[in-house]
Amino acid sequence: MNFGFVVIDKPRGPTSHQVSAWVKEILGISKAGHVGTLDPNVTGVLPVGLEKATRLADFLHEQGKEYVSLMLLHKQVDRVRVEEIMKEFTGQIFQFPPLRSAVARNLRKREIYSLRVIEMKERYVLFKANVESGVYVRTLCRDMGDALLVGANMVELRRTRSGPLDESYLTTLQRLKDAFTLHKEGNSKMLSEMILDPEQVTKDYPRVIVKESAIDAIAHGASVFRKGILEDYGEGKTVRIMSPKGELLAMGTRVGENVKPEVVLVDRGVYPKGWKSQGTSI
Repeated sequence: MNFGFVVIDKPRGPTSHQVSAWVKEILGISKAGHVGTLDPNVTGVLPVGLEKATRLADFLHEQGKEYVSLMLLHKQVDRVRVEEIMKEFTGQIFQFPPLRSAVARNLRKREIYSLRVIEMKERYVLFKANVESGVYVRTLCRDMGDALLVGANMVELRRTRSGPLDESYLTTLQRLKDAFTLHKEGNSKMLSEMILDPEQVTKDYPRVIVKESAIDAIAHGASVFRKGILEDYGEGKTVRIMSPKGELLAMGTRVGENVKPEVVLVDRGVYPKGWKSQGTSI
């Protein structure tokens, strides 16, 4: 509970912030924070970081999302035409956030990875959207309706995946409460199965394994030079910085051949000092 995630099946009604507050209250911890905000009427996958894992929220909200949405066309349209429009909206699009959104209403470029019609009945279209973080599905429905020349609006929305976390990881607030009650009675099996290791939540990011002699410096926020890196897997600017034992030490960014920690997770003093105080890098 000091460094993990639970994936809550957010119900319709409460805000994401309220769900996080309930998780904190149920588990009796000091911090809990959600990854990626869902509007009150939206349901589905809501990862909630516990204690130290809340530091990862700014990184994890950037991961791709998947939604299932019900769209209502204002006039009936042939399914073939709807699928043609969805193909046109696949790829890079431009969006203005909705009027009620919490961000500034500036034109934003986002990526739609795929759109697929699941079922269509009269003017109702049930579809799946695999999108970059920051895509507003409500706005997407409106824009597709405009492109169809009939208008449309979103009726329902459910998030089915956030990064690597899909509905198979879901638990409810009630089940979490039941699991914690069992934990207090000495049976922690149910609760331990619900709490995910941050390594599992961040597994989509490439990993950089550093020498043990560099770890205490990372705990102090120092960058790691190439000579302090044992192995470098995958490509991408954002990386997981890990110990040789597989411990997640920090999330960072590549700067040339070096790695700069952005969110430090390892505590100071856990690993022996292996760096010179005059320098800021290893």
